[in-house]
Amino acid sequence: QIRLAESVGGSVQAGGSLTLTCRTSDSDYQLGWFRQVPGQEREYVAGIDTGGGTTNENCAKGRCSISRDNTEGTVWLQMNSLKPEDTATYYCAANWRFADLVRSDGNYWGQGTQVTVSS
Repeated sequence: QIRLAESVGGSVQAGGSLTLTCRTSDSDYQLGWFRQVPGQEREYVAGIDTGGGTTNENCAKGRCSISRDNTEGTVWLQMNSLKPEDTATYYCAANWRFADLVRSDGNYWGQGTQVTVSS
C-alpha cells in the first residue's frame, strides 16, 4: 500500500503563490491533488499519470500546475494568483487508475495540509 505525506502548507496573501509537495513511497501510481473546505465535499484539483505526460488541472488556466518526479517519488502542486476561496485543506492522492483517481474511487490519501489565503 502506498504511503503519502504532504509538506506543510502555509498562509499567503491573495495574489501570492505556493507550492505543495507530496512524497510517496511508490512511483507506480497515478497521483493527484484534492482540496476540501469544512462542510463541503472533497474537490479534485489536478492529476498526473505515471509517465508525467498527462495532466488534468481542474483550476483556472494558469493558476495551478502539477508535476512529478518518479525518481524521488514526489508530486508537486504549484498554485499562482491565489484567492481567498482557495483556502482549504489540500490532500495528495494516489490510485492505480487515472479515471478512478479523478472520481475518488478507491484513492489512497495523505494526511492533508492547510492552505490559507488572506485578502
